Amino acid sequence: MAEKKHTSTHYEKELRDIKECLIYLGALVEKAIEFATEALVDRNTELAHKVICDDNTIDQLDVEIEEKCIRILALRQPTARDLRYITTAIKINGHLERIGDMAANIAEKAILLSEEPPMKPYIDIPRMAEIARRMIKESLDALVNEDTDLARKVRMEDETIDNLNEQVFRELLTFMLEDPKKIHRALIIMQISKSLERISDHAVGIADMVMYMVTGKIVRHEPSCKV
Repeated sequence: MAEKKHTSTHYEKELRDIKECLIYLGALVEKAIEFATEALVDRNTELAHKVICDDNTIDQLDVEIEEKCIRILALRQPTARDLRYITTAIKINGHLERIGDMAANIAEKAILLSEEPPMKPYIDIPRMAEIARRMIKESLDALVNEDTDLARKVRMEDETIDNLNEQVFRELLTFMLEDPKKIHRALIIMQISKSLERISDHAVGIADMVMYMVTGKIVRHEPSCKV
């Protein structure tokens, strides 16, 4: 049986407003990752401090979106597909806020590394950041277009980030074994790599929620190849 849709124009505007806010929040966290990575590579502490400061804006928008969702739940009492949409929005909002935290964390590590001699050119870290940013954008595009195929693609891309994270870990472990003076810097870079890996996990979390919104099926514990 087809799910019943609402008919209120104002209600429709409220739902659309939440989606637009999520897209804007997504753009903010994408930019935060870009700037944090640039700050790291270019040893730009001013840009790193901007990322940390701008995280306050992300936090404020996170609260605003959650309040909008709670208001609709309380006043509109949505059912069926609309209820899935609102619960999805709350979850996605949380994922995006935590991505913002990870970007600020990378910026903090960039400041620490700027005080140390460079250890090696950054290659895999910028690659990871670019893939993670793409995953966020694609997951939100999947939300806007209710595109389960694109959501599945995001889930598949997570393996690439995981492999790069392992590669970074192995390479840095070699540096630490060869020269104990590099241990501190290597550990910080490992933390940055781990933050990017966690960002990709949050992008997958967004894709999982899109799958739930569209199909009603919870897929977060299922392997990518089975979704």
